[in-house]
Order: sequence, then C-alpha cells, then structure tokens
Amino acid sequence: MSRSVLIIGGNRGIGHSTVRAFLERGDKVAFTHRSSGADPDLAYLGALPVLCDITDPEQVESAFKEVEADQGPVEVLVANAGITRDKLLLRMSEEDFTTVLETNLIASYRLAKRATWSMVKAKQGGRIILVSSAVALKGEAGQTNYAASKAGLIGFGRSLAREVGSRGITVNIVTPGLTDTAMAAALPETRVNEIIGDVPLGRIGRPEEIAATIAFLASEEASYITGAVVPVDGGISMGH
Repeated sequence: MSRSVLIIGGNRGIGHSTVRAFLERGDKVAFTHRSSGADPDLAYLGALPVLCDITDPEQVESAFKEVEADQGPVEVLVANAGITRDKLLLRMSEEDFTTVLETNLIASYRLAKRATWSMVKAKQGGRIILVSSAVALKGEAGQTNYAASKAGLIGFGRSLAREVGSRGITVNIVTPGLTDTAMAAALPETRVNEIIGDVPLGRIGRPEEIAATIAFLASEEASYITGAVVPVDGGISMGH
C-alpha cells in the first residue's frame, strides 16, 4: 500500500538515496531542499520537491501543508538533516555550537512534533526515523557540537517512542558511520583513511546501505521495532 512519505534533506547523499528507496517501494515521496534547488532527477521519478528551511517553524508548517495537499497526511517521516561546524572546543564559538544544535536537533523536534500530531489525528499509526550518527555513540575530537546534537536525537527519539507507542507510531534512530557523501568528501584524505582504518569492515559506507535500513524500519516487517538505535557503520561504534 502506497504511503505518504516526507524525507528531510533529500537532495543529496543519504537523503537522496532514501528518496529513491521509498519510490522503488511504490510510496508517495516528498523531500525538502533549501535554496540550492531541487534535484530534477528525483522530481522526474515522481518525488515532490518542497522548499523548506527546517530552522524556520513557519516554513516547516508550510512544508507539511504542501505535502498533505499533494499526497495526504505524512505517514512516514525521515529526519535526515545534518550540518557540521567542526572545531576544537576551545576554538568553537557559541554560534558554531548553537547553529549545529538548531539544525540537527531542535529542527528534528519541530518536524517530529508536527508529524506526530498528524499521525495521532489520522489514527492509523506511523513511522518516524531519526538519522543520528556513530559519532553520537563513540565521540569525535573537534565535533562536540555535532556529537551533542546527534546524541540528543537518541534520547529524544527513545522518549518519543515511549510517548506514542500506544498510538501505533514507531520511532527509531539510525546511526550511520562515515558514508560516501559530500560531508565525507570535505574531510582531508588522511583523516578519511584514519577513520576507515578503525572500521572493522575496512571501508566507507554507501548511502544506499543507510537508505535500505531506513526503508526497512519504515516497513510493515519492522512494526514491532521501536526505540531502537541501529548502527550502520561497518562496526566502528561497536561496544558503545
């Protein structure tokens, strides 16, 4: 059965692969993008591009209304937003810290709250998948802001799972490791090689691998999974 799916940050990387994964399953898929413009390939495949700055509450509300008008109330939300402003803590400004939290954590609260409201109203359950990071589990020098934001998603998601489970809504958290995206491409090659050296599987992840896990958690087969933290990281966070 086709569902109404909203994927945050679907223009590239993990989000882009996730849009394609849900389209291949026959769902109605909308994805947000910012001022850089929507990927025309996804629109060609049938996905609905929605312009939205998720740090703006009014734009979030407008985005949900646009999606609801086109494909019905959101039944699956994938909160995939993520930015970095890497610096050692002693060099990190308050703006560097709060901007990352605003985009990665506070905006996810805003999105999940709006999606939960419509899911409860519809009385047909729903799926919320929050995209965190292996860094939330193991830490990373120079990423106190990013790690705090992504670790916050774990506590937020598990608490929300307890609140809405009786409504048939599941909430799960995916923690990707280093993945072949623009974020990884911005790292020095020496640093990428260092990280890969710590990965038991000895390679970088592919966006399609993260997307497949997200799509599974949104499926009927995963209907008894909620509050889970699912690492897709080649084993780098093992033991955390």
